[in-house]
Amino acid sequence: MQYFDFRSDTVTLPTDEMRRAMFEAEVGDDVYGDDPTVKALEERSANLLGKEAALFVPSGTFGNQLAILTHTKRGDEVILGDACHIMMHEVGAAAVIAGVQLRQVPTINGSMTAKDVERLIRTEDIHYPDTGLICIENAHSSGSVIKLSEMKTIYKIAKEHAIPVHLDGARLFNAAHVLGVEASELAEYADSIMFCLSKGLCAPVGSMLVGSKAFIEKARKNRKLMGGGLRQAGFLAAAGLVAVDHMVMRLQEDHELAQYLAEKLNEIEGVHVLEDRLDINMVFCHIRLKISEEDFVSRLLNSGIKINGSEDGEFRFVTNYWTPKASVDLLVKNIKNIMGEQ
Repeated sequence: MQYFDFRSDTVTLPTDEMRRAMFEAEVGDDVYGDDPTVKALEERSANLLGKEAALFVPSGTFGNQLAILTHTKRGDEVILGDACHIMMHEVGAAAVIAGVQLRQVPTINGSMTAKDVERLIRTEDIHYPDTGLICIENAHSSGSVIKLSEMKTIYKIAKEHAIPVHLDGARLFNAAHVLGVEASELAEYADSIMFCLSKGLCAPVGSMLVGSKAFIEKARKNRKLMGGGLRQAGFLAAAGLVAVDHMVMRLQEDHELAQYLAEKLNEIEGVHVLEDRLDINMVFCHIRLKISEEDFVSRLLNSGIKINGSEDGEFRFVTNYWTPKASVDLLVKNIKNIMGEQ
Protein backbone atom coordinates (compact mmCIF):
# COMPACT_ATOMS: atom_id res chain seq x y z
CA MET A 1 0.00 0.00 0.00
CA GLN A 2 1.16 3.53 -0.73
CA TYR A 3 1.25 5.71 2.39
CA PHE A 4 0.95 9.48 2.68
CA ASP A 5 2.77 10.82 5.73
CA PHE A 6 1.45 13.87 7.60
CA ARG A 7 3.43 13.29 10.81
CA SER A 8 6.19 15.81 10.09
CA ASP A 9 8.35 17.36 7.38
CA THR A 10 11.19 15.25 8.79
CA VAL A 11 9.76 12.28 6.85
CA THR A 12 10.79 13.71 3.48
CA LEU A 13 12.84 11.49 1.19
CA PRO A 14 15.76 12.77 -0.89
CA THR A 15 14.95 13.89 -4.41
CA ASP A 16 16.38 12.19 -7.49
CA GLU A 17 18.79 15.12 -7.89
CA MET A 18 20.01 14.58 -4.31
CA ARG A 19 20.52 10.87 -4.89
CA ARG A 20 22.62 11.58 -7.99
CA ALA A 21 24.65 14.20 -6.13
CA MET A 22 25.29 11.79 -3.26
CA PHE A 23 26.40 9.04 -5.65
CA GLU A 24 28.81 11.34 -7.46
CA ALA A 25 30.08 13.29 -4.42
CA GLU A 26 33.79 13.92 -4.00
CA VAL A 27 34.60 13.07 -0.38
CA GLY A 28 37.42 13.02 2.15
CA ASP A 29 37.83 12.76 5.92
CA ASP A 30 35.99 15.73 7.40
CA VAL A 31 37.55 15.35 10.86
CA TYR A 32 40.87 16.07 9.15
CA GLY A 33 39.21 18.87 7.18
CA ASP A 34 39.69 16.95 3.92
CA ASP A 35 36.12 16.67 2.61
CA PRO A 36 35.61 19.19 -0.23
CA THR A 37 31.84 18.69 -0.43
CA VAL A 38 31.36 19.41 3.29
CA LYS A 39 33.54 22.48 2.93
CA ALA A 40 31.43 23.68 0.00
CA LEU A 41 28.21 23.23 1.97
CA GLU A 42 29.62 25.07 4.98
CA GLU A 43 30.81 27.98 2.83
CA ARG A 44 27.48 28.15 1.00
CA SER A 45 25.52 28.12 4.28
CA ALA A 46 27.64 30.86 5.85
CA ASN A 47 27.28 33.07 2.77
CA LEU A 48 23.54 32.43 2.62
CA LEU A 49 23.09 33.79 6.15
CA GLY A 50 25.69 36.56 5.93
CA LYS A 51 27.96 35.00 8.58
CA GLU A 52 31.66 34.12 8.60
CA ALA A 53 31.54 30.35 8.97
CA ALA A 54 29.35 27.26 9.29
CA LEU A 55 29.57 23.69 10.54
CA PHE A 56 27.78 20.55 9.30
CA VAL A 57 26.15 18.62 12.17
CA PRO A 58 24.09 15.41 12.30
CA SER A 59 20.75 16.89 13.42
CA GLY A 60 18.85 19.96 14.57
CA THR A 61 18.89 18.93 18.22
CA PHE A 62 22.63 18.30 17.93
CA GLY A 63 23.10 21.78 16.45
CA ASN A 64 21.09 23.51 19.16
CA GLN A 65 22.84 21.65 21.96
CA LEU A 66 26.25 22.26 20.39
CA ALA A 67 25.45 25.99 20.27
CA ILE A 68 24.44 26.01 23.93
CA LEU A 69 27.60 24.12 24.93
CA THR A 70 29.79 26.49 22.89
CA HIS A 71 28.22 29.74 24.09
CA THR A 72 27.96 28.96 27.80
CA LYS A 73 29.89 27.68 30.80
CA ARG A 74 28.63 25.13 33.31
CA GLY A 75 26.15 26.61 35.77
CA ASP A 76 24.95 29.34 33.40
CA GLU A 77 21.29 30.06 32.83
CA VAL A 78 19.72 30.11 29.36
CA ILE A 79 16.62 32.23 28.68
CA LEU A 80 14.13 30.81 26.19
CA GLY A 81 10.43 30.46 25.45
CA ASP A 82 8.34 28.11 27.57
CA ALA A 83 7.12 26.09 24.56
CA CYS A 84 10.19 26.09 22.31
CA HIS A 85 11.75 22.95 20.87
CA ILE A 86 14.89 23.16 23.03
CA MET A 87 12.70 23.24 26.13
CA MET A 88 10.02 20.75 25.13
CA HIS A 89 11.54 18.21 22.75
CA GLU A 90 15.29 17.89 23.28
CA VAL A 91 15.27 15.41 26.18
CA GLY A 92 16.63 17.84 28.78
CA ALA A 93 19.94 17.73 26.91
CA ALA A 94 21.10 21.20 27.98
CA ALA A 95 21.37 20.04 31.59
CA VAL A 96 23.23 16.87 30.63
CA ILE A 97 25.59 18.19 27.93
CA ALA A 98 26.29 21.83 28.80
CA GLY A 99 25.39 21.70 32.51
CA VAL A 100 23.14 24.76 32.27
CA GLN A 101 19.65 25.48 33.54
CA LEU A 102 16.80 26.79 31.41
CA ARG A 103 14.74 29.80 32.47
CA GLN A 104 11.42 29.96 30.66
CA VAL A 105 9.74 33.08 29.32
CA PRO A 106 5.94 32.91 28.96
CA THR A 107 5.00 32.95 25.27
CA ILE A 108 1.99 33.37 23.03
CA ASN A 109 2.36 31.12 19.99
CA GLY A 110 6.09 31.14 20.51
CA SER A 111 6.50 34.91 20.85
CA MET A 112 8.38 36.34 23.82
CA THR A 113 8.04 39.98 24.77
CA ALA A 114 11.28 41.91 25.09
CA LYS A 115 10.11 43.13 28.48
CA ASP A 116 9.80 39.57 29.78
CA VAL A 117 13.20 38.60 28.40
CA GLU A 118 14.91 41.60 29.97
CA ARG A 119 13.17 40.97 33.30
CA LEU A 120 14.72 37.50 33.48
CA ILE A 121 18.29 38.57 32.78
CA ARG A 122 20.27 38.03 35.97
CA THR A 123 21.99 40.90 37.74
CA GLU A 124 25.32 40.53 39.53
CA ASP A 125 24.59 38.75 42.80
CA ILE A 126 26.49 36.07 44.70
CA HIS A 127 23.31 33.96 44.78
CA TYR A 128 22.51 34.09 41.06
CA PRO A 129 23.76 32.13 38.06
CA ASP A 130 25.02 34.11 35.08
CA THR A 131 22.71 34.55 32.11
CA GLY A 132 24.83 32.90 29.45
CA LEU A 133 22.55 32.79 26.42
CA ILE A 134 19.16 33.78 24.99
CA CYS A 135 17.48 31.40 22.53
CA ILE A 136 14.79 32.26 19.98
CA GLU A 137 12.96 29.81 17.70
CA ASN A 138 11.78 30.95 14.27
CA ALA A 139 9.71 29.53 12.66
CA HIS A 140 8.30 28.22 15.92
CA SER A 141 7.26 24.59 16.26
CA SER A 142 3.79 25.85 17.21
CA GLY A 143 3.31 26.70 13.53
CA SER A 144 3.84 30.43 14.05
CA VAL A 145 6.43 32.84 12.71
CA ILE A 146 8.09 35.38 15.01
CA LYS A 147 8.12 38.98 13.78
CA LEU A 148 11.44 40.43 12.70
CA SER A 149 10.85 43.43 14.94
CA GLU A 150 10.59 41.15 17.98
CA MET A 151 13.87 39.46 17.14
CA LYS A 152 15.54 42.84 16.60
CA THR A 153 14.40 44.21 19.97
CA ILE A 154 15.47 41.10 21.89
CA TYR A 155 18.84 41.13 20.13
CA LYS A 156 19.36 44.78 21.06
CA ILE A 157 18.65 44.00 24.72
CA ALA A 158 21.00 41.02 24.60
CA LYS A 159 23.82 43.16 23.21
CA GLU A 160 23.28 45.77 25.92
CA HIS A 161 23.88 43.02 28.47
CA ALA A 162 26.71 41.33 26.51
CA ILE A 163 24.69 38.11 26.15
CA PRO A 164 24.84 36.05 22.93
CA VAL A 165 21.67 35.03 21.08
CA HIS A 166 21.12 31.65 19.42
CA LEU A 167 18.42 31.17 16.80
CA ASP A 168 16.83 27.75 16.50
CA GLY A 169 16.02 28.13 12.83
CA ALA A 170 15.13 24.51 12.11
CA ARG A 171 12.56 25.95 9.68
CA LEU A 172 14.38 29.22 9.09
CA PHE A 173 13.54 29.40 5.40
CA ASN A 174 9.84 28.81 6.08
CA ALA A 175 9.94 31.83 8.38
CA ALA A 176 11.77 33.92 5.79
CA HIS A 177 9.12 33.08 3.17
CA VAL A 178 6.29 34.16 5.47
CA LEU A 179 8.03 37.39 6.47
CA GLY A 180 9.00 38.19 2.89
CA VAL A 181 12.69 38.62 3.72
CA GLU A 182 15.96 36.87 3.00
CA ALA A 183 17.09 34.35 5.61
CA SER A 184 20.15 36.55 6.21
CA GLU A 185 17.87 39.27 7.61
CA LEU A 186 16.71 36.92 10.36
CA ALA A 187 20.29 35.78 10.95
CA GLU A 188 21.32 39.40 11.45
CA TYR A 189 19.66 39.29 14.89
CA ALA A 190 21.46 36.21 16.21
CA ASP A 191 25.05 35.31 16.97
CA SER A 192 24.55 31.67 15.99
CA ILE A 193 21.89 30.01 13.87
CA MET A 194 20.95 26.38 13.37
CA PHE A 195 18.89 25.37 10.36
CA CYS A 196 17.80 21.91 9.25
CA LEU A 197 18.49 20.38 5.86
CA SER A 198 16.40 17.29 6.61
CA LYS A 199 12.95 18.79 7.10
CA GLY A 200 11.11 20.52 4.27
CA LEU A 201 14.34 20.81 2.29
CA CYS A 202 14.34 17.01 1.80
CA ALA A 203 17.97 16.16 2.56
CA PRO A 204 18.23 12.75 4.27
CA VAL A 205 20.49 13.83 7.16
CA GLY A 206 21.97 16.94 8.67
CA SER A 207 21.72 20.50 9.89
CA MET A 208 23.97 23.54 9.79
CA LEU A 209 25.31 25.63 12.65
CA VAL A 210 26.32 29.10 11.47
CA GLY A 211 28.11 31.96 13.21
CA SER A 212 31.39 33.83 13.54
CA LYS A 213 34.69 32.19 12.62
CA ALA A 214 35.80 32.08 16.27
CA PHE A 215 32.50 30.54 17.39
CA ILE A 216 32.57 27.85 14.71
CA GLU A 217 36.20 26.96 15.48
CA LYS A 218 35.22 26.37 19.10
CA ALA A 219 32.06 24.52 18.05
CA ARG A 220 34.07 22.24 15.76
CA LYS A 221 36.05 20.94 18.73
CA ASN A 222 32.88 20.60 20.80
CA ARG A 223 31.26 18.69 17.93
CA LYS A 224 34.07 16.14 18.22
CA LEU A 225 33.53 15.99 21.99
CA MET A 226 29.83 15.24 21.42
CA GLY A 227 30.61 12.43 18.99
CA GLY A 228 29.64 14.37 15.89
CA GLY A 229 32.95 14.26 14.06
CA LEU A 230 32.01 12.55 10.79
CA ARG A 231 34.39 11.06 8.28
CA GLN A 232 33.33 10.86 4.60
CA ALA A 233 30.38 13.15 5.29
CA GLY A 234 30.44 14.60 1.79
CA PHE A 235 27.93 11.98 0.66
CA LEU A 236 25.44 13.64 3.03
CA ALA A 237 26.64 17.18 2.41
CA ALA A 238 26.02 16.72 -1.33
CA ALA A 239 22.32 16.36 -0.65
CA GLY A 240 22.53 19.41 1.62
CA LEU A 241 23.94 21.49 -1.23
CA VAL A 242 20.99 20.54 -3.43
CA ALA A 243 18.68 21.41 -0.52
CA VAL A 244 19.97 24.96 -0.03
CA ASP A 245 20.40 25.65 -3.74
CA HIS A 246 17.14 24.23 -5.10
CA MET A 247 14.60 23.42 -2.37
CA VAL A 248 14.38 26.68 -0.42
CA MET A 249 12.40 28.65 -2.99
CA ARG A 250 9.56 26.10 -3.27
CA LEU A 251 8.60 26.05 0.45
CA GLN A 252 5.70 28.41 -0.23
CA GLU A 253 3.96 25.51 -2.00
CA ASP A 254 3.92 23.60 1.30
CA HIS A 255 2.44 26.61 3.09
CA GLU A 256 -0.31 26.97 0.50
CA LEU A 257 -1.19 23.28 0.72
CA ALA A 258 -1.42 23.55 4.52
CA GLN A 259 -3.85 26.45 4.10
CA TYR A 260 -5.94 24.32 1.77
CA LEU A 261 -5.93 21.47 4.30
CA ALA A 262 -7.00 23.84 7.07
CA GLU A 263 -9.93 25.12 5.02
CA LYS A 264 -11.12 21.59 4.28
CA LEU A 265 -10.75 20.40 7.87
CA ASN A 266 -12.75 23.39 9.11
CA GLU A 267 -15.69 22.15 7.06
CA ILE A 268 -15.92 18.96 9.16
CA GLU A 269 -18.20 19.07 12.17
CA GLY A 270 -16.24 18.32 15.32
CA VAL A 271 -12.92 19.59 13.93
CA HIS A 272 -11.60 22.96 15.10
CA VAL A 273 -8.52 24.31 13.34
CA LEU A 274 -6.29 26.69 15.33
CA GLU A 275 -6.24 29.42 12.71
CA ASP A 276 -3.86 31.72 14.58
CA ARG A 277 -1.05 29.19 14.01
CA LEU A 278 -1.23 28.69 10.25
CA ASP A 279 1.87 30.61 9.21
CA ILE A 280 3.88 27.75 7.74
CA ASN A 281 3.32 24.15 6.61
CA MET A 282 1.56 22.94 9.76
CA VAL A 283 -2.10 22.61 10.70
CA PHE A 284 -2.99 22.21 14.38
CA CYS A 285 -6.52 21.29 15.36
CA HIS A 286 -8.79 19.85 18.05
CA ILE A 287 -10.88 16.84 17.01
CA ARG A 288 -13.88 15.72 19.07
CA LEU A 289 -13.52 11.97 18.92
CA LYS A 290 -16.03 9.47 20.23
CA ILE A 291 -13.77 6.57 19.32
CA SER A 292 -10.38 6.14 20.98
CA GLU A 293 -7.47 8.12 19.65
CA GLU A 294 -5.66 4.85 19.02
CA ASP A 295 -8.53 3.65 16.82
CA PHE A 296 -8.60 6.98 14.98
CA VAL A 297 -4.88 6.83 14.14
CA SER A 298 -5.17 3.14 13.22
CA ARG A 299 -8.11 3.66 10.88
CA LEU A 300 -6.27 6.39 9.02
CA LEU A 301 -3.21 4.17 8.76
CA ASN A 302 -5.33 1.39 7.28
CA SER A 303 -6.44 3.93 4.67
CA GLY A 304 -2.84 4.73 3.72
CA ILE A 305 -2.41 7.83 5.90
CA LYS A 306 0.18 8.25 8.65
CA ILE A 307 -0.44 10.75 11.46
CA ASN A 308 0.81 11.20 15.00
CA GLY A 309 -1.44 11.02 18.01
CA SER A 310 -2.35 14.27 19.74
CA GLU A 311 -0.04 16.23 22.03
CA ASP A 312 -1.66 18.33 24.75
CA GLY A 313 -5.00 17.68 23.06
CA GLU A 314 -3.87 18.94 19.65
CA PHE A 315 -3.47 17.01 16.42
CA ARG A 316 -0.83 18.23 13.97
CA PHE A 317 -0.75 17.65 10.21
CA VAL A 318 2.35 18.69 8.25
CA THR A 319 2.71 19.13 4.49
CA ASN A 320 5.95 18.76 2.54
CA TYR A 321 7.46 18.28 -0.91
CA TRP A 322 6.10 14.72 -1.11
CA THR A 323 2.51 15.67 -0.16
CA PRO A 324 0.32 15.76 -3.29
CA LYS A 325 -2.97 17.62 -3.14
CA ALA A 326 -4.79 14.32 -3.70
CA SER A 327 -3.37 13.02 -0.40
CA VAL A 328 -4.82 16.02 1.43
CA ASP A 329 -8.22 15.28 -0.09
CA LEU A 330 -7.85 11.64 0.97
CA LEU A 331 -7.01 12.65 4.54
CA VAL A 332 -10.00 14.99 4.73
CA LYS A 333 -12.32 12.39 3.22
CA ASN A 334 -11.30 9.75 5.75
CA ILE A 335 -11.57 12.06 8.73
CA LYS A 336 -15.00 13.16 7.50
CA ASN A 337 -16.09 9.53 7.20
CA ILE A 338 -14.85 8.66 10.67
CA MET A 339 -16.53 11.70 12.22
CA GLY A 340 -19.76 10.94 10.41
CA GLU A 341 -19.86 7.42 11.78
CA GLN A 342 -19.49 8.50 15.40
